[in-house]
Amino acid sequence: QVQLVESGGGLVQAGGSLRLSCVGSGRAFNYYTLAWFRQSPGKEREFVAGIRGNGADISYADSMEGRFTISRDNARSTVYLQMTRLNPEDTAVYYCAGRIVPKVTDVSTSYVSWGQGTQVTVSS
Repeated sequence: QVQLVESGGGLVQAGGSLRLSCVGSGRAFNYYTLAWFRQSPGKEREFVAGIRGNGADISYADSMEGRFTISRDNARSTVYLQMTRLNPEDTAVYYCAGRIVPKVTDVSTSYVSWGQGTQVTVSS
């Protein structure tokens, strides 16, 4: 099972950008479908974006498409989430998740590997 560690969160002003990274360990990383989820206090965990192992299948939540970009570098065992035009509603803990099934899904319980999360705070 792949272990995942996120980084790159922080405090940013509304309208700004951040890039999150998630580094994976384990030889199966290249085969894992990876996704970003986020969770705000009092809210359920929410799908942000996902990408298959070969990068050929990418999906976004409707509210993120056009502002967020997911990508991966299998040589570095890393998946990225580039976030632009951030607003206070994007404030949340962002989690990286992975599963071996080669299909992106927005169902969090379908993912077996999770990172510890990284906090993103957007000030108005």
